[in-house]
Parts: sequence; structure tokens; C-alpha cells
Amino acid sequence: MRFLMVCLGNICRSPLAHGILEAKIAEHGLDWTVDSAGTSGWHAGGPPDGRSVQVAKKYGLDISYQTSRQFRHYDFDAFDAIYVMDRSNYANVLALAANDEERNKVHMILNEVYPGQNKEVPDPYHNDNGFEEVYAMLDKACDAVVARWRIG
Repeated sequence: MRFLMVCLGNICRSPLAHGILEAKIAEHGLDWTVDSAGTSGWHAGGPPDGRSVQVAKKYGLDISYQTSRQFRHYDFDAFDAIYVMDRSNYANVLALAANDEERNKVHMILNEVYPGQNKEVPDPYHNDNGFEEVYAMLDKACDAVVARWRIG
């Protein structure tokens, strides 16, 4: 399986989801890959937000090696499942989909924990205290992602 985590700038939420899922994949000995991207290219080529790096480090994860990039249409071919953090990301990714096969790859990540509720992972960029909450939400969601796809 190949997973892509997507948020707006690819510096806060998706790098955390990327790092968390990557650690869970390794923990379970799965031959899966994960990457992340943003719907905007504002931070392309840059590192994750230092606050995301810090909260990840608190939980034993190093995400400092990640580099922001923008979501592109070819990501539909490169990944089996694309997880977005909020409704805006969902709409932006779907706008690039050419067919139902591509649209069916796109999922709201918290629907793995709260099926059909379309809950959003809040963007912590303007809230220093939000990173811890986002980490906890994504940790739970990534457990559910692993459980879902291991079963098939």
C-alpha cells in the first residue's frame, strides 16, 4: 500500500500524519510507504513547521527530514489511498481527479475513526497549543488506517 497525507501547506498536519503512519508501518512490519503533500505550494521545498517537529519529537518521531511539496495530479497514480485533513483539502484534491477511480482514493482521515462524519483535523498553524491535539487525533486516525488496510 502507498499512502499520501494531504493538508494545506504540507508543514503542520500532513507531516505529522506522515511521520505517525510511517512509524506505525514500521512497528507492524508492513511493506507500505507513506508521503505527504499540500494543496498549496506556498512552502514547497521547505521543512515542516518547527512546532510539528517538536511535538513529533516529544513522541519519539523525527519528521525533520521531510520536505514540503504540492499535490499534483500524478499523485493519483502514485498512491493507493490519499488522506486529507479537512473539507477544503478534500475539495481541492477532488478538483484534480479525472475519474471515479481517482476520486475513490480520496478520504477524510478522521472518517477512519468517525465513519461518515467528515470531521476535520484543525489547522494548528495559528494556534501554538493546537499541535498536541492534532497529534493525538492523527495518532488515533493512523491506528485506524493500519487496521483498515491490514484487513483489506
